Amino acid sequence: MSRIGALEVRDAVLDAGSFRSWDGPPLDVGAGERYRGEHAAAAAKTGLDESVVTGEGTVFGRRVALVLCEFDFLAGSIGVAAAERITAAVHRATAEKLPLLASPSSGGTRMQEGTVAFLQMVKIAAAVELHRRAHLPYLVYLRHPTTGGVFASWGSLGHVTAAEPGALIGFLGPRVYEHLYGEPFPEGVQTAENLHRHGVIDGVVPLDVLRATLDRALTVIADPPLPPPAPPELGPLPDVPAWESVQASRRPDRPGVGYVLRHGTTERLLLSGTGSGEAATTLLALARFGGQPAVVVGQQRVVGGSGSIPGRSAPALRVGPAALREARRGMALAAGLRLPLVLVIDTAGPALTVEAEQGGLAGEIARCLAQLVTLDTPTVSVLLGQGSGGPALAMVPADRVVSALHGWLAPLPPEGASAIVYRDLDHAPELAAAQGVRSADLLRDGIVDVVVPEQPDAADEPLQFTGRLSAVIANELHSLRAVPADDRMRARLDRYRRIGLPS
Repeated sequence: MSRIGALEVRDAVLDAGSFRSWDGPPLDVGAGERYRGEHAAAAAKTGLDESVVTGEGTVFGRRVALVLCEFDFLAGSIGVAAAERITAAVHRATAEKLPLLASPSSGGTRMQEGTVAFLQMVKIAAAVELHRRAHLPYLVYLRHPTTGGVFASWGSLGHVTAAEPGALIGFLGPRVYEHLYGEPFPEGVQTAENLHRHGVIDGVVPLDVLRATLDRALTVIADPPLPPPAPPELGPLPDVPAWESVQASRRPDRPGVGYVLRHGTTERLLLSGTGSGEAATTLLALARFGGQPAVVVGQQRVVGGSGSIPGRSAPALRVGPAALREARRGMALAAGLRLPLVLVIDTAGPALTVEAEQGGLAGEIARCLAQLVTLDTPTVSVLLGQGSGGPALAMVPADRVVSALHGWLAPLPPEGASAIVYRDLDHAPELAAAQGVRSADLLRDGIVDVVVPEQPDAADEPLQFTGRLSAVIANELHSLRAVPADDRMRARLDRYRRIGLPS
Protein backbone atom coordinates (compact mmCIF):
# COMPACT_ATOMS: atom_id res chain seq x y z
CA MET A 1 0.00 0.00 0.00
CA SER A 2 1.10 3.60 -0.55
CA ARG A 3 2.54 5.48 2.39
CA ILE A 4 1.31 8.74 3.91
CA GLY A 5 4.14 11.25 4.32
CA ALA A 6 4.83 13.41 7.35
CA LEU A 7 3.99 16.65 5.54
CA GLU A 8 0.77 15.11 4.28
CA VAL A 9 -0.31 14.43 7.86
CA ARG A 10 0.68 17.96 8.87
CA ASP A 11 -1.40 19.53 6.13
CA ALA A 12 -4.38 17.22 6.76
CA VAL A 13 -4.82 18.04 10.44
CA LEU A 14 -3.75 21.67 10.87
CA ASP A 15 -5.54 24.88 10.00
CA ALA A 16 -4.18 26.18 6.71
CA GLY A 17 -1.00 28.23 7.10
CA SER A 18 -0.75 27.69 10.86
CA PHE A 19 2.32 25.41 11.00
CA ARG A 20 5.53 26.69 12.64
CA SER A 21 8.58 24.44 12.56
CA TRP A 22 10.52 23.73 15.73
CA ASP A 23 13.37 22.01 13.89
CA GLY A 24 16.91 23.33 14.01
CA PRO A 25 19.87 21.72 12.20
CA PRO A 26 20.12 18.03 13.14
CA LEU A 27 22.83 16.93 15.54
CA ASP A 28 26.06 15.75 13.89
CA VAL A 29 26.57 12.19 15.12
CA GLY A 30 30.00 11.75 13.53
CA ALA A 31 28.96 8.99 11.15
CA GLY A 32 31.16 7.20 8.62
CA GLU A 33 31.24 7.97 4.92
CA ARG A 34 28.77 5.26 3.89
CA TYR A 35 26.21 6.39 6.46
CA ARG A 36 26.71 10.04 5.49
CA GLY A 37 26.03 9.10 1.89
CA GLU A 38 22.84 7.27 2.80
CA HIS A 39 21.74 10.23 4.92
CA ALA A 40 22.42 12.68 2.08
CA ALA A 41 20.52 10.50 -0.38
CA ALA A 42 17.53 10.39 1.98
CA ALA A 43 17.61 14.17 2.33
CA ALA A 44 17.70 14.60 -1.45
CA LYS A 45 14.80 12.14 -1.88
CA THR A 46 12.50 13.70 0.72
CA GLY A 47 13.57 17.34 0.96
CA LEU A 48 13.94 16.84 4.73
CA ASP A 49 17.05 16.85 6.90
CA GLU A 50 15.99 14.00 9.23
CA SER A 51 13.37 11.29 9.62
CA VAL A 52 11.30 13.44 11.99
CA VAL A 53 9.43 16.72 11.53
CA THR A 54 8.35 18.68 14.62
CA GLY A 55 6.52 21.93 15.23
CA GLU A 56 3.19 23.42 16.16
CA GLY A 57 0.02 24.61 14.49
CA THR A 58 -3.64 25.02 15.24
CA VAL A 59 -6.60 22.64 14.94
CA PHE A 60 -9.77 24.71 14.69
CA GLY A 61 -7.89 27.47 16.47
CA ARG A 62 -6.32 25.36 19.26
CA ARG A 63 -2.52 25.20 19.51
CA VAL A 64 -1.24 21.64 19.04
CA ALA A 65 2.33 20.31 18.91
CA LEU A 66 3.32 17.72 16.29
CA VAL A 67 5.96 14.99 16.04
CA LEU A 68 5.79 13.28 12.65
CA CYS A 69 7.92 10.49 11.18
CA GLU A 70 8.84 10.34 7.49
CA PHE A 71 9.27 6.73 6.40
CA ASP A 72 10.93 7.66 3.12
CA PHE A 73 13.85 9.04 5.11
CA LEU A 74 15.85 5.90 5.98
CA ALA A 75 12.65 3.97 6.76
CA GLY A 76 11.65 6.52 9.38
CA SER A 77 14.32 5.06 11.65
CA ILE A 78 15.29 6.75 14.88
CA GLY A 79 18.91 7.52 15.64
CA VAL A 80 20.51 9.99 18.03
CA ALA A 81 19.74 13.11 15.97
CA ALA A 82 16.10 12.14 15.39
CA ALA A 83 15.68 11.26 19.06
CA GLU A 84 17.12 14.60 20.14
CA ARG A 85 14.63 16.35 17.88
CA ILE A 86 11.72 14.33 19.25
CA THR A 87 12.60 14.83 22.90
CA ALA A 88 13.20 18.56 22.41
CA ALA A 89 9.75 18.86 20.85
CA VAL A 90 8.06 16.85 23.60
CA HIS A 91 9.75 18.91 26.33
CA ARG A 92 8.73 22.14 24.60
CA ALA A 93 5.14 20.94 24.25
CA THR A 94 5.14 20.14 27.97
CA ALA A 95 6.63 23.51 28.94
CA GLU A 96 4.08 25.35 26.78
CA LYS A 97 1.21 23.10 28.03
CA LEU A 98 0.23 21.95 24.53
CA PRO A 99 -1.56 18.79 23.44
CA LEU A 100 0.83 16.62 21.44
CA LEU A 101 0.02 14.59 18.34
CA ALA A 102 2.66 11.99 17.46
CA SER A 103 2.45 10.12 14.19
CA PRO A 104 5.08 7.40 13.81
CA SER A 105 5.84 5.64 10.55
CA SER A 106 9.06 3.80 11.17
CA GLY A 107 11.01 0.58 10.97
CA GLY A 108 12.36 1.29 14.46
CA THR A 109 15.96 1.78 15.53
CA ARG A 110 18.46 3.13 13.00
CA MET A 111 20.74 0.15 12.47
CA GLN A 112 23.60 2.29 11.15
CA GLU A 113 24.03 3.76 14.66
CA GLY A 114 23.72 0.48 16.54
CA THR A 115 23.03 0.10 20.24
CA VAL A 116 23.30 3.80 21.07
CA ALA A 117 20.37 4.39 18.72
CA PHE A 118 18.45 1.57 20.39
CA LEU A 119 18.83 3.31 23.77
CA GLN A 120 17.33 6.53 22.42
CA MET A 121 13.86 5.03 22.95
CA VAL A 122 14.41 5.37 26.69
CA LYS A 123 14.75 9.15 26.67
CA ILE A 124 11.86 9.54 24.24
CA ALA A 125 9.62 7.41 26.47
CA ALA A 126 10.75 9.44 29.50
CA ALA A 127 9.88 12.73 27.80
CA VAL A 128 6.46 11.42 26.80
CA GLU A 129 5.76 10.14 30.31
CA LEU A 130 6.66 13.53 31.81
CA HIS A 131 4.27 15.14 29.32
CA ARG A 132 1.52 12.77 30.47
CA ARG A 133 2.33 13.40 34.14
CA ALA A 134 1.76 17.08 33.47
CA HIS A 135 -1.83 16.02 32.61
CA LEU A 136 -1.37 17.00 28.97
CA PRO A 137 -2.92 15.01 26.11
CA TYR A 138 -0.66 12.69 24.15
CA LEU A 139 -2.45 11.46 21.02
CA VAL A 140 -0.96 8.92 18.61
CA TYR A 141 -1.73 8.22 14.94
CA LEU A 142 0.13 5.13 13.72
CA ARG A 143 0.89 5.02 9.99
CA HIS A 144 1.98 2.30 7.62
CA PRO A 145 4.33 0.81 8.63
CA THR A 146 5.18 1.17 12.34
CA THR A 147 7.30 -1.56 13.90
CA GLY A 148 10.14 -2.27 16.30
CA GLY A 149 11.32 0.01 19.07
CA VAL A 150 9.19 2.93 17.92
CA PHE A 151 5.97 0.93 18.34
CA ALA A 152 7.33 -0.50 21.61
CA SER A 153 8.02 2.93 23.10
CA TRP A 154 6.50 6.28 22.14
CA GLY A 155 4.16 4.70 19.60
CA SER A 156 2.29 2.83 22.36
CA LEU A 157 1.99 5.48 25.08
CA GLY A 158 -0.96 7.49 23.76
CA HIS A 159 -3.93 8.47 25.85
CA VAL A 160 -5.78 7.82 22.59
CA THR A 161 -4.24 5.74 19.79
CA ALA A 162 -5.60 5.37 16.26
CA ALA A 163 -4.07 3.93 13.10
CA GLU A 164 -4.28 4.34 9.35
CA PRO A 165 -6.55 1.75 7.65
CA GLY A 166 -4.62 -1.28 6.42
CA ALA A 167 -1.41 -0.17 8.14
CA LEU A 168 1.22 -2.73 9.09
CA ILE A 169 1.61 -2.30 12.84
CA GLY A 170 3.67 -4.72 14.91
CA PHE A 171 6.63 -5.22 17.16
CA LEU A 172 8.74 -7.49 14.93
CA GLY A 173 8.73 -6.59 11.25
CA PRO A 174 7.55 -9.46 9.02
CA ARG A 175 10.71 -9.42 6.90
CA VAL A 176 12.89 -9.76 10.02
CA TYR A 177 10.67 -12.54 11.33
CA GLU A 178 10.91 -14.52 8.08
CA HIS A 179 14.70 -14.21 7.93
CA LEU A 180 15.08 -15.20 11.59
CA TYR A 181 12.65 -18.11 11.66
CA GLY A 182 12.54 -19.31 8.06
CA GLU A 183 8.79 -18.88 7.62
CA PRO A 184 6.48 -15.95 6.94
CA PHE A 185 4.67 -14.23 9.79
CA PRO A 186 0.96 -15.25 9.84
CA GLU A 187 -1.11 -12.98 7.63
CA GLY A 188 -3.67 -10.59 9.07
CA VAL A 189 -2.13 -10.29 12.53
CA GLN A 190 -0.04 -7.13 12.22
CA THR A 191 -2.77 -4.97 10.77
CA ALA A 192 -4.49 -1.91 12.19
CA GLU A 193 -7.86 -3.61 11.92
CA ASN A 194 -6.77 -6.73 13.80
CA LEU A 195 -5.14 -4.73 16.57
CA HIS A 196 -8.34 -2.71 16.88
CA ARG A 197 -10.42 -5.88 17.18
CA HIS A 198 -8.15 -7.07 19.98
CA GLY A 199 -8.19 -3.78 21.86
CA VAL A 200 -4.54 -2.87 21.25
CA ILE A 201 -5.51 0.43 19.58
CA ASP A 202 -8.62 2.57 19.92
CA GLY A 203 -9.64 2.99 16.31
CA VAL A 204 -8.87 2.82 12.61
CA VAL A 205 -9.11 6.31 11.14
CA PRO A 206 -8.56 7.39 7.52
CA LEU A 207 -6.37 10.46 7.09
CA ASP A 208 -9.27 12.54 5.77
CA VAL A 209 -11.16 11.90 9.03
CA LEU A 210 -8.20 12.46 11.36
CA ARG A 211 -8.70 16.21 11.73
CA ALA A 212 -12.35 15.78 12.77
CA THR A 213 -11.40 12.95 15.15
CA LEU A 214 -8.68 15.08 16.71
CA ASP A 215 -11.16 17.93 17.08
CA ARG A 216 -13.66 15.68 18.92
CA ALA A 217 -10.97 14.43 21.26
CA LEU A 218 -9.71 17.93 22.05
CA THR A 219 -13.26 19.22 22.55
CA VAL A 220 -13.61 16.77 25.43
CA ILE A 221 -10.04 16.83 26.73
CA ALA A 222 -8.96 20.44 26.31
CA ASP A 223 -11.98 22.73 25.87
CA PRO A 224 -13.65 24.23 28.98
CA PRO A 225 -17.04 22.91 30.13
CA LEU A 226 -20.23 24.73 29.17
CA PRO A 227 -23.11 25.68 31.49
CA PRO A 228 -25.18 22.57 32.23
CA PRO A 229 -28.80 22.19 31.10
CA ALA A 230 -31.63 22.88 33.52
CA PRO A 231 -32.05 19.92 35.90
CA PRO A 232 -35.13 17.82 35.12
CA GLU A 233 -38.16 17.61 37.37
CA LEU A 234 -37.74 14.32 39.22
CA GLY A 235 -40.98 14.28 41.23
CA PRO A 236 -41.88 11.89 44.07
CA LEU A 237 -40.42 8.39 43.99
CA PRO A 238 -43.08 5.74 43.28
CA ASP A 239 -43.26 2.63 45.47
CA VAL A 240 -42.23 0.02 42.91
CA PRO A 241 -41.74 -3.57 44.17
CA ALA A 242 -38.12 -4.72 43.97
CA TRP A 243 -38.92 -7.72 41.81
CA GLU A 244 -40.72 -5.50 39.31
CA SER A 245 -37.55 -3.43 38.93
CA VAL A 246 -35.41 -6.57 38.53
CA GLN A 247 -37.67 -7.78 35.73
CA ALA A 248 -37.74 -4.35 34.06
CA SER A 249 -33.92 -4.16 34.16
CA ARG A 250 -33.75 -7.38 32.15
CA ARG A 251 -35.93 -6.29 29.24
CA PRO A 252 -34.00 -6.83 25.99
CA ASP A 253 -35.17 -3.45 24.66
CA ARG A 254 -34.03 -1.48 27.70
CA PRO A 255 -31.56 1.31 26.72
CA GLY A 256 -27.97 0.42 27.62
CA VAL A 257 -24.79 2.42 27.79
CA GLY A 258 -24.41 2.45 24.00
CA TYR A 259 -27.85 4.03 23.61
CA VAL A 260 -27.08 6.57 26.33
CA LEU A 261 -23.85 7.56 24.57
CA ARG A 262 -25.54 7.86 21.17
CA HIS A 263 -28.53 9.88 22.35
CA GLY A 264 -27.41 11.52 25.59
CA THR A 265 -23.93 12.86 24.76
CA THR A 266 -22.06 14.94 22.21
CA GLU A 267 -18.46 14.78 20.91
CA ARG A 268 -18.43 11.01 21.42
CA LEU A 269 -15.14 9.26 20.76
CA LEU A 270 -15.15 5.53 21.44
CA LEU A 271 -11.86 4.25 22.82
CA SER A 272 -12.68 0.66 23.63
CA GLY A 273 -10.88 -1.25 20.92
CA THR A 274 -12.22 -4.73 21.49
CA GLY A 275 -15.31 -6.08 19.82
CA SER A 276 -15.42 -9.65 21.10
CA GLY A 277 -15.09 -11.79 24.20
CA GLU A 278 -15.33 -10.77 27.82
CA ALA A 279 -13.61 -7.40 27.29
CA ALA A 280 -16.52 -6.38 25.06
CA THR A 281 -18.70 -6.08 28.17
CA THR A 282 -16.89 -2.83 29.04
CA LEU A 283 -17.11 0.26 26.83
CA LEU A 284 -14.70 3.19 27.10
CA ALA A 285 -15.27 6.62 25.57
CA LEU A 286 -14.66 10.35 25.71
CA ALA A 287 -17.88 12.38 25.63
CA ARG A 288 -19.76 15.42 26.89
CA PHE A 289 -23.01 15.27 28.86
CA GLY A 290 -24.79 18.60 28.46
CA GLY A 291 -21.50 20.38 27.78
CA GLN A 292 -19.66 18.66 30.66
CA PRO A 293 -16.60 16.66 29.49
CA ALA A 294 -15.94 13.20 30.92
CA VAL A 295 -14.31 9.85 30.42
CA VAL A 296 -17.07 7.24 30.28
CA VAL A 297 -16.65 3.64 31.44
CA GLY A 298 -19.79 1.60 30.81
CA GLN A 299 -20.81 -2.00 31.26
CA GLN A 300 -22.56 -3.41 28.19
CA ARG A 301 -25.02 -5.98 29.39
CA VAL A 302 -25.42 -9.20 27.46
CA VAL A 303 -29.08 -10.13 26.97
CA GLY A 304 -30.21 -13.75 26.68
CA GLY A 305 -28.02 -16.83 26.78
CA SER A 306 -28.33 -20.20 28.44
CA GLY A 307 -30.35 -21.31 31.42
CA SER A 308 -33.88 -20.94 32.71
CA ILE A 309 -33.45 -17.67 34.62
CA PRO A 310 -34.92 -14.77 32.57
CA GLY A 311 -32.19 -12.38 31.56
CA ARG A 312 -29.42 -14.79 32.53
CA SER A 313 -26.44 -14.58 30.21
CA ALA A 314 -23.90 -17.27 29.56
CA PRO A 315 -21.13 -17.05 32.19
CA ALA A 316 -18.40 -16.54 29.59
CA LEU A 317 -20.21 -13.41 28.34
CA ARG A 318 -20.36 -11.72 31.71
CA VAL A 319 -17.76 -9.35 33.17
CA GLY A 320 -14.33 -10.96 33.32
CA PRO A 321 -10.79 -9.80 34.15
CA ALA A 322 -10.19 -8.17 30.75
CA ALA A 323 -13.34 -6.06 31.09
CA LEU A 324 -12.24 -4.85 34.50
CA ARG A 325 -8.77 -4.02 33.18
CA GLU A 326 -10.50 -1.90 30.53
CA ALA A 327 -12.43 -0.15 33.31
CA ARG A 328 -9.20 0.56 35.17
CA ARG A 329 -7.72 1.99 32.00
CA GLY A 330 -10.66 4.42 31.96
CA MET A 331 -10.02 5.39 35.56
CA ALA A 332 -6.34 6.03 34.85
CA LEU A 333 -7.23 8.01 31.72
CA ALA A 334 -9.60 10.26 33.68
CA ALA A 335 -7.02 10.87 36.39
CA GLY A 336 -4.22 11.42 33.87
CA LEU A 337 -6.17 13.97 31.85
CA ARG A 338 -7.88 15.52 34.90
CA LEU A 339 -11.28 14.75 33.47
CA PRO A 340 -14.34 13.67 35.46
CA LEU A 341 -15.23 9.99 35.24
CA VAL A 342 -18.73 8.66 34.58
CA LEU A 343 -19.25 4.95 35.29
CA VAL A 344 -22.33 3.16 33.98
CA ILE A 345 -23.29 -0.05 35.79
CA ASP A 346 -25.42 -2.63 34.02
CA THR A 347 -24.25 -6.19 34.58
CA ALA A 348 -25.74 -9.58 35.36
CA GLY A 349 -22.57 -10.42 37.26
CA PRO A 350 -19.06 -11.83 36.93
CA ALA A 351 -17.85 -14.44 34.46
CA LEU A 352 -17.73 -17.55 36.64
CA THR A 353 -15.39 -19.55 34.42
CA VAL A 354 -12.07 -21.31 34.67
CA GLU A 355 -10.54 -18.65 32.43
CA ALA A 356 -11.84 -15.85 34.67
CA GLU A 357 -10.47 -17.49 37.81
CA GLN A 358 -7.08 -18.13 36.23
CA GLY A 359 -7.10 -14.62 34.79
CA GLY A 360 -7.34 -13.11 38.27
CA LEU A 361 -10.98 -11.99 38.36
CA ALA A 362 -11.05 -11.39 42.12
CA GLY A 363 -7.84 -9.38 42.01
CA GLU A 364 -9.15 -7.23 39.17
CA ILE A 365 -12.34 -6.49 41.11
CA ALA A 366 -10.24 -5.53 44.14
CA ARG A 367 -7.94 -3.26 42.13
CA CYS A 368 -10.90 -1.64 40.37
CA LEU A 369 -12.63 -0.96 43.69
CA ALA A 370 -9.51 0.42 45.38
CA GLN A 371 -8.53 2.57 42.40
CA LEU A 372 -11.99 4.09 42.02
CA VAL A 373 -12.65 4.98 45.65
CA THR A 374 -9.31 6.83 45.85
CA LEU A 375 -9.31 8.32 42.33
CA ASP A 376 -8.11 11.91 42.20
CA THR A 377 -10.83 13.28 39.92
CA PRO A 378 -14.61 13.87 40.16
CA THR A 379 -16.61 10.66 39.75
CA VAL A 380 -20.26 9.87 39.06
CA SER A 381 -21.61 6.31 39.02
CA VAL A 382 -24.85 5.52 37.23
CA LEU A 383 -26.86 2.43 38.14
CA LEU A 384 -28.55 2.04 34.77
CA GLY A 385 -30.02 -1.45 35.19
CA GLN A 386 -28.74 -4.65 36.71
CA GLY A 387 -26.11 -4.26 39.41
CA SER A 388 -25.13 -7.80 40.30
CA GLY A 389 -22.03 -8.93 42.15
CA GLY A 390 -18.42 -7.81 42.33
CA PRO A 391 -18.20 -6.14 38.90
CA ALA A 392 -21.07 -3.83 39.89
CA LEU A 393 -19.59 -3.09 43.32
CA ALA A 394 -16.23 -2.26 41.70
CA MET A 395 -17.84 0.66 39.83
CA VAL A 396 -20.07 2.04 42.61
CA PRO A 397 -17.91 4.08 45.03
CA ALA A 398 -18.04 7.50 43.35
CA ASP A 399 -18.55 11.02 44.65
CA ARG A 400 -22.16 10.89 43.48
CA VAL A 401 -24.30 7.88 42.60
CA VAL A 402 -27.28 8.18 40.26
CA SER A 403 -29.80 5.38 39.71
CA ALA A 404 -32.52 4.77 37.19
CA LEU A 405 -35.82 3.96 38.89
CA HIS A 406 -35.45 0.28 37.95
CA GLY A 407 -31.73 0.11 38.69
CA TRP A 408 -30.77 -2.27 41.48
CA LEU A 409 -27.67 -3.41 43.36
CA ALA A 410 -27.10 -6.75 45.10
CA PRO A 411 -24.29 -9.18 46.00
CA LEU A 412 -25.94 -11.76 43.72
CA PRO A 413 -28.94 -11.78 41.42
CA PRO A 414 -32.05 -12.54 43.52
CA GLU A 415 -32.15 -16.08 42.10
CA GLY A 416 -28.63 -16.67 43.41
CA ALA A 417 -29.56 -15.40 46.85
CA SER A 418 -32.60 -17.72 46.80
CA ALA A 419 -30.41 -20.67 45.87
CA ILE A 420 -28.13 -19.98 48.85
CA VAL A 421 -30.84 -19.33 51.45
CA TYR A 422 -33.63 -21.67 50.31
CA ARG A 423 -31.83 -24.00 47.86
CA ASP A 424 -34.32 -23.06 45.13
CA LEU A 425 -35.04 -20.15 42.79
CA ASP A 426 -38.64 -19.63 43.86
CA HIS A 427 -37.92 -17.16 46.64
CA ALA A 428 -36.14 -14.63 44.40
CA PRO A 429 -38.91 -11.97 44.57
CA GLU A 430 -39.08 -12.29 48.36
CA LEU A 431 -35.32 -11.91 48.78
CA ALA A 432 -35.13 -8.99 46.34
CA ALA A 433 -37.52 -7.13 48.63
CA ALA A 434 -35.83 -8.23 51.86
CA GLN A 435 -32.29 -7.33 50.76
CA GLY A 436 -33.07 -3.71 49.88
CA VAL A 437 -31.79 -3.89 46.32
CA ARG A 438 -34.15 -1.41 44.61
CA SER A 439 -33.40 2.27 43.95
CA ALA A 440 -35.73 3.52 46.71
CA ASP A 441 -33.92 1.36 49.27
CA LEU A 442 -30.52 2.46 47.99
CA LEU A 443 -31.61 6.10 48.28
CA ARG A 444 -32.81 5.53 51.85
CA ASP A 445 -29.54 3.84 52.83
CA GLY A 446 -27.34 6.61 51.42
CA ILE A 447 -25.92 4.44 48.63
CA VAL A 448 -27.68 6.43 45.89
CA ASP A 449 -28.05 10.22 45.74
CA VAL A 450 -30.52 10.74 42.88
CA VAL A 451 -33.14 8.49 41.27
CA VAL A 452 -34.07 9.27 37.66
CA PRO A 453 -37.73 8.53 36.90
CA GLU A 454 -38.91 5.97 34.36
CA GLN A 455 -42.40 6.61 33.06
CA PRO A 456 -43.14 3.80 33.66
CA ASP A 457 -40.16 2.00 32.11
CA ALA A 458 -37.08 3.29 30.28
CA ALA A 459 -37.66 0.68 27.57
CA ASP A 460 -41.00 2.34 26.76
CA GLU A 461 -39.61 5.90 26.54
CA PRO A 462 -35.88 5.51 25.81
CA LEU A 463 -35.24 8.97 24.35
CA GLN A 464 -37.08 10.83 27.08
CA PHE A 465 -35.45 8.77 29.82
CA THR A 466 -31.99 9.25 28.29
CA GLY A 467 -32.57 13.01 28.14
CA ARG A 468 -33.45 13.13 31.83
CA LEU A 469 -30.49 10.92 32.75
CA SER A 470 -28.03 12.98 30.70
CA ALA A 471 -29.23 16.22 32.30
CA VAL A 472 -28.85 14.75 35.78
CA ILE A 473 -25.31 13.54 35.00
CA ALA A 474 -24.39 16.95 33.56
CA ASN A 475 -25.58 18.77 36.66
CA GLU A 476 -23.77 16.35 38.98
CA LEU A 477 -20.52 16.84 37.04
CA HIS A 478 -20.95 20.61 37.08
CA SER A 479 -21.51 20.65 40.85
CA LEU A 480 -18.51 18.42 41.56
CA ARG A 481 -16.17 20.71 39.62
CA ALA A 482 -16.83 23.44 42.20
CA VAL A 483 -15.70 21.25 45.13
CA PRO A 484 -12.01 21.49 46.11
CA ALA A 485 -10.19 18.21 45.44
CA ASP A 486 -9.25 17.57 49.07
CA ASP A 487 -12.80 18.20 50.27
CA ARG A 488 -14.19 15.95 47.56
CA MET A 489 -11.87 13.08 48.45
CA ARG A 490 -12.54 13.48 52.18
CA ALA A 491 -16.30 13.43 51.63
CA ARG A 492 -16.10 10.37 49.39
CA LEU A 493 -14.04 8.32 51.84
CA ASP A 494 -16.22 9.40 54.76
CA ARG A 495 -19.35 8.44 52.87
CA TYR A 496 -18.26 4.86 52.30
CA ARG A 497 -16.87 4.59 55.82
CA ARG A 498 -20.30 5.43 57.26
CA ILE A 499 -22.62 3.32 55.07
CA GLY A 500 -24.49 0.85 57.27
CA LEU A 501 -23.42 2.45 60.56
CA PRO A 502 -26.06 3.82 62.96
CA SER A 503 -26.78 7.48 62.28
